[in-house]
Amino acid sequence: MSDPLLALLATLDVPHEIVPCDPALADTAQFCEAYGYEMNDSANTILVVGKSDPPVHAACILLAHTRLDVNKVVRKKLGTRKASFADGATTETLTGMTIGGVTPFGLPADLPLWVDARVMERESIVLGGGSRERKVIAPPAILTEIGAEVVEDLARVPPPPPE
Repeated sequence: MSDPLLALLATLDVPHEIVPCDPALADTAQFCEAYGYEMNDSANTILVVGKSDPPVHAACILLAHTRLDVNKVVRKKLGTRKASFADGATTETLTGMTIGGVTPFGLPADLPLWVDARVMERESIVLGGGSRERKVIAPPAILTEIGAEVVEDLARVPPPPPE
């Protein structure tokens, strides 16, 4: 049986690497600690939902150390009065992937894909691999190669915690 992620990546003219991981360590912080990657190079793909009838969705890619600006930037881009993170069931229904393994590769064609501009500044990024058992490592140009729209300030760097 052919692997749709690998088949899609093979069509792209961007170098990439598939890295296996323990599914129990797929969440970003645990993955980085266990496998020696930097949080600043890890990019999460998060599904969001705009509260409307019918609901509207988008996939957003942001660096792990930043926070998605759902209440302003995302909501405005979705064109809705309210927006939030999609729950696990909705994420799985729309993408076919579970949280912790969501990848921007092979998402439904009608699902907008937005990437925070900070992601594009990295030399290489770690992305979900379509399951909790692998990650994709590639230069961020791979995202625009698949049609992602670069959005300034899609995410924000949170203030440091008080001491």
